[in-house]
Amino acid sequence: MLQLHFTKDVLPDSVSNDFQNLNKLNEQSERFMQQLSEFAAEHGMSPGPLKTLMKSILMVPQGLNEDKAAHFSKQWGDHSTVLSRRAVGQTLTVNQLVDMEWKFGVTVGTSEVQKVGNISLQLKLVLRKGGSTENVYMELTLPQFYNFLHELERAKTSMDCFS
Repeated sequence: MLQLHFTKDVLPDSVSNDFQNLNKLNEQSERFMQQLSEFAAEHGMSPGPLKTLMKSILMVPQGLNEDKAAHFSKQWGDHSTVLSRRAVGQTLTVNQLVDMEWKFGVTVGTSEVQKVGNISLQLKLVLRKGGSTENVYMELTLPQFYNFLHELERAKTSMDCFS
């Protein structure tokens, strides 16, 4: 019999077994989520939406019997590439970069000696959001610019995988 710290009541052994089963299920779920991440990485996909989809399917109580699981698995195997391309296409067209203007600046005079000679980059991004455009302004330090450039290169590489 298991006893809890906040009460003197003794729990039956079945509760202890239930906790052990839940821990095993949690370990199996973690392994499954890791496998989903590996699958997504192998196929150049984002693991987040895939994990969310699988969680929503698996969390339906008694909703996924063997036949449904086999059918889902077959359909996913047959159509995963097309589905991921469509998902990326729909995601990336919402905020499409239409135009970009940039200016470099160098601080030549300031009351703070440490800031003299700092390089900054001013960006004006024109984004298409649905049927309209929106201007987004940013000012970046040189290290921030290099991080931004790195992220843009990563995004381009990801998009190239789907084309």
